[in-house]
Amino acid sequence: MIVTENGIATDDDTRRIDYTTGALQEVSAALEDGLDVRGYLHWSALDNYEWGSYKPTFGLISVDPATFERTPKPSAAWLGGLARTGVLPRATS
Repeated sequence: MIVTENGIATDDDTRRIDYTTGALQEVSAALEDGLDVRGYLHWSALDNYEWGSYKPTFGLISVDPATFERTPKPSAAWLGGLARTGVLPRATS
């Protein structure tokens, strides 16, 4: 199974990390239950133009709508750190 997750639309990046932590805790629990999880994909890498505006902020990388300059958010570094270590957040239940 491949798990995909699209993030959360928020300007508060700590909420994005909390949201993704919860998703990864569920992946961890599924692995502990023996489910064959082959990968996890956070597919909203960039904030982008959707629904007639640049307001959706699902991505791990912000995009300036005037210059299109891309800036990684702290959540991108956090998720990258998890990927490098291969250690998932543990379920709290």
